[in-house]
Amino acid sequence: MNLAVVQLAVLFGLAAILGVLTRLAKQPLIIAYIATGAVAGLFGFFNLIEKETFHLFADLGVTILLFLVGLEINYSNLRLVGRPSVIVGLGQVILASLGGYAIARGFHFPPLSALYIGLALSFSSTIIVVQLLSDKKDLQSLYGKISIGMMLVQDVVTIFLLIFLAGIDTGAGVHLANVLYMIFKGVLIFVAMLWLGRRVLPLLFDRLARSPQLLFLISLAWMLIVAAFVSILGFSVEIGGFLAGIALANSSEHYAIGSRLRPLRDFFIFAFFVLLGTSLSSFSMHGLSLPIIILSIFVLIGNPLIVLILMGSMGYRRKTSFLAGITTAQVSEFSLILVALGAKLNHIDKSVVALVSAVAVVSILLSTYLVVYGDTLARKINKLLKYFERSNLVENNIPEDGFHKPVVLIGAHRTGASLMQHIKKEDLLVIDSDPDVVRKYRKEGFDCLLGSTSDEDILEIAGIDQARVIISTSPSFEDNKGLLEIIKKIQSSTKVILRAEDEMESEFFYRNGADYVIFPHQSSGHLLGKEIADDPDLNFLADMRKKDFVNFGLKLRD
Repeated sequence: MNLAVVQLAVLFGLAAILGVLTRLAKQPLIIAYIATGAVAGLFGFFNLIEKETFHLFADLGVTILLFLVGLEINYSNLRLVGRPSVIVGLGQVILASLGGYAIARGFHFPPLSALYIGLALSFSSTIIVVQLLSDKKDLQSLYGKISIGMMLVQDVVTIFLLIFLAGIDTGAGVHLANVLYMIFKGVLIFVAMLWLGRRVLPLLFDRLARSPQLLFLISLAWMLIVAAFVSILGFSVEIGGFLAGIALANSSEHYAIGSRLRPLRDFFIFAFFVLLGTSLSSFSMHGLSLPIIILSIFVLIGNPLIVLILMGSMGYRRKTSFLAGITTAQVSEFSLILVALGAKLNHIDKSVVALVSAVAVVSILLSTYLVVYGDTLARKINKLLKYFERSNLVENNIPEDGFHKPVVLIGAHRTGASLMQHIKKEDLLVIDSDPDVVRKYRKEGFDCLLGSTSDEDILEIAGIDQARVIISTSPSFEDNKGLLEIIKKIQSSTKVILRAEDEMESEFFYRNGADYVIFPHQSSGHLLGKEIADDPDLNFLADMRKKDFVNFGLKLRD
């Protein structure tokens, strides 16, 4: 016992050190986990492969991961994914699988191994993409919503693949009757879980889950009971976790359940990736160097290119298609689970697991920088990207000669929405990256453009050189800095008002030519002080209160 504790202490200490280094390098923690296992295996510190407890941890990690994925796949999310995400998501999986299969066959992999490789390389990591888009504050942008929709489609496809593969009895061979029987059982269980999620579980959880601790305990018990039940029916416990999550996806507590279980997931999924890293050190990479390089290039370039072509043909702007495309330039954690299951079923040998794992590490390392610096890269290859853009676009209804508005407002959320109440519609052009915001204000009769200040094409269409004033309420320092640089470059006399998040940003904008900087707390104080000075009787408070109630959709009491 003491030796086991020492080994775990060293393992977690090493992971912590590598985790700090990966964060400094702007990499996801998955890289640190795999590297921890690789280092432990390489130096022979101890043999994790033979430790049943650690294997149990790894299985629980994947089970909880799939449980949380199931929690996110509720009816409203499936409805909101939208036609573009479904078409592009399915199209990308099919075309990338075919491309990966063809390359693998070119390296003389057997057909079934090549199929596993092709499928594994077609899936992208939802966890990594969501984290990167969140850091960039692009989750609500058009390309961000399409990307997350694509990932959701891919997750659903992956789960059904796992259900299909987990039902194949390798000892009896692959027989159509057996496969159809397992599919029938899988569909039956899936429908049963949906029924329970609609009719029974919400009532049960509303009554029992009165405290956060009890909610955590009941959710964990439900997940493990379902996992044990489906394992008796011949499926893996991981699939049971997903089905348990599906059943709770429409409960009112599903957000609370997810937040409670995520730390537990992070702990146990650590074991899965450490085991994977340890096993990598024992795999022979002999003869795999060239396939790893070629397949990594395919994931980094081929996957984004497929999305770029599909979205371009659907009428999306070149930059939107490009930014959505580069989110697919890495191999998913589900791909590693897929090949691990294939090896367990004796469909593929360990060399395929080693190959896919190596491609995953390479693609995750490099694609992270592609996403982080996507806007800069899009500007540099803008002329090349024009070949992937149709002449008639679906994103914006643009007049032939562009827009000529005296006021251009960038960002129409809280601060921008307040400003819009004091500007005439006919004088205002709104630019926002959130398609829901643009759709809302177009219905109200405002002229709107879907895009961001980092896109020079959008600013040119907006006619910023002829505007009297440009107001950016965006909290992004880089976007506002870029806007100032563009204004300087075109030598426009347009007045510029920008938002700053702190004193340093405010000073920078003033030094570089901003006419006024919105510093929210300070600006609101100036406004309220002026109103009090102009109206000592404070009659203005009632009017401001009414406007706030209208904005928040609240009702005033008599």
